[in-house]
Amino acid sequence: MVNRRGMNRVLESAPWAAGKARGAVVCQLGKWKYRPAQDTVTVVEAVTTLLVEAAVADGGTTVSVHLSDQDGQVCILALSHHTDLTTRADDVGGEVLRQITAHRAVTGCGTDAGPDGRRVWAVIEL
Repeated sequence: MVNRRGMNRVLESAPWAAGKARGAVVCQLGKWKYRPAQDTVTVVEAVTTLLVEAAVADGGTTVSVHLSDQDGQVCILALSHHTDLTTRADDVGGEVLRQITAHRAVTGCGTDAGPDGRRVWAVIEL
């Protein structure tokens, strides 16, 4: 990452991971002096939940959340760390991506699978 701040958190792949990730993301945005409107905070929380729940659903033992910012936007990425995916990322992530793009503050999102697991990400305008 060039010209961006970043944060990473590794969590146990468990039902409570999304809650921990939401708190970490919102807290980090505050540390970076972002003061988004409450409706944008709600979007950040909802999108973080969707991303992490998708990563947890892959069935690995850990998930990680990666956060970066640039020019008033934040990118949130969840990585499943489960490399033995039996379905393609497009098949698994399609519904999640539709739910993410339903939020107006989201300017982009995507998913792919790589050697380190499935990545699901979204960019949100703050």
